[in-house]
Amino acid sequence: MNDIAVKLTDVSKKYILHHEKPTLVENVLKGGQNEEFWALEDISLEIKKGERVGIIGPNGSGKTTLLEIIAGITVPTGGTVQTDGKLVSLIELEAGFHPELTGEENIFLNGMLVGMSKQEIKKKLKKIIDFADIERFIDTPFYTYSEGMKLRLSFSIVAHTDPDIVLLDENMAVGDQEFRRKSYQRIQEFFNKGKTIIIVSHFLDFVEKSCDRVIWLENGSIIEQGKGKEMVKKYLHKS
Repeated sequence: MNDIAVKLTDVSKKYILHHEKPTLVENVLKGGQNEEFWALEDISLEIKKGERVGIIGPNGSGKTTLLEIIAGITVPTGGTVQTDGKLVSLIELEAGFHPELTGEENIFLNGMLVGMSKQEIKKKLKKIIDFADIERFIDTPFYTYSEGMKLRLSFSIVAHTDPDIVLLDENMAVGDQEFRRKSYQRIQEFFNKGKTIIIVSHFLDFVEKSCDRVIWLENGSIIEQGKGKEMVKKYLHKS
């Protein structure tokens, strides 16, 4: 793909929504109704290596679905997705963990799932634990962790990889104020290293300042795309 990091061709995603009848009798006699919902329709898109792209749009426009398809979390109903390079996503932060394993064991499990070697994880183990601030609990099972601890650990693992493509959604800042500060600092390092960044966010100031290009998505389709400041202004004017 030469200088192209991500390429989507005619990508669509359909979900089947099942609507239950209001009463048990109606459900038994008539059954619920199924409705087709197209979260994305015929999306074609190219993102260059080193480009920082923001995706904006109202709730339900298909932004997170698009990121999940690029990440391989969700399979498109139609079309093709191509990526070139090591990809990590800060979307479903708790994916890839086993509740019965300890924090340390989960670092190795999840680290290898995001493309790190066992040797690389060993070298970075202390830094990952320190960044997540869970040293006291590192030998306890994952199911005993609070939601905040789980999120801090999962973010820390991703933050210590060396990806080519980074996918971020609006839940990228997790934990308390101090951890959010560290999170944004690490995200800024990804920016400074020239990684390919794709961001989904309602924080328009952040998108405008951070992205080379902004894509406006609505009802599963691309409305328009262009430079950050120009697109954010158009989107706000429309809203």
